[in-house]
Amino acid sequence: MDTTTLKDFYRETDRQEPADAQREIGHFNVFNTAEISKNVMPYNRRTYYKISLIQGRNRAEYADKVIPVEKNALLFATPRIPYNWVPLDEDQGGCFCIFNDEFLTRHKSGVVLEELPIYRPGGVPVFQLSDEEAADILAIFRKMQKELASDYRYKYDLLRNYVMELIHHGQKLQPADTLNPAHNAATRVSSLFTELLERQFPVASPQHRVGLRTAKDYAGQLAVHVNHLNKVLKEQTGKTTTELISNRILQEAKILLKQTDWSISEIAYSLGFEELAHFSNFFRKQTSLAPNAFRG
Repeated sequence: MDTTTLKDFYRETDRQEPADAQREIGHFNVFNTAEISKNVMPYNRRTYYKISLIQGRNRAEYADKVIPVEKNALLFATPRIPYNWVPLDEDQGGCFCIFNDEFLTRHKSGVVLEELPIYRPGGVPVFQLSDEEAADILAIFRKMQKELASDYRYKYDLLRNYVMELIHHGQKLQPADTLNPAHNAATRVSSLFTELLERQFPVASPQHRVGLRTAKDYAGQLAVHVNHLNKVLKEQTGKTTTELISNRILQEAKILLKQTDWSISEIAYSLGFEELAHFSNFFRKQTSLAPNAFRG
């Protein structure tokens, strides 16, 4: 699977990349969807964040979920997880903005995007919108476009505020229990485990290796006994620590087998297997297929 960089984005959409002056403040840009190619987006990872107001019939394929969009939706894309966007008819509207982590973290506000509720692991960051909600979101994008074209000295500070306004709109659309989780110890341990597990992915290159592989590894990082971690996760999710780790590794293995040209040995190494045979046995046990057969 390829990784799409900002340079790739501008080349593929035949857009002019902003001047190098943006390097000091991070990258930000905003577009009308209708002005960008309507081809199906490739299923890959991107090195930038994207917030899209989708207007029209589409299908969003985000990680292992498929979400149909019939009219209006707000989509949040993160570099952590690959996604695909498939327009289902010619009548497409809306806007989207792209930005990198530095655009917010280099600012004095010091926002850490992956710590915001909208970007928490396991969520479904595609939200259906009413016509009224879509109009409110579109108004923010229009302000972004107007400000980006201005010569106002502090326009990027204002643009950061607009980005955060979109994020807060999305977070308000999430269920209340996602924004205000119960703060008991078991829930906290389970949540921290999930975040720690997700931080191991995506595997960006054959040289990048998953650091935590066993229940003992995760228990050590969380400063809890492995038996306690296993008990908590079993109660919270119905699965053992080892099952949750294995399921996530299997998910990544499937992505790498289908979407990259890495050798199976390279995939095995990147996922923390010491021997190719260990990976092959693991994959066959989970899927009843050899890695080569799954790759096709």
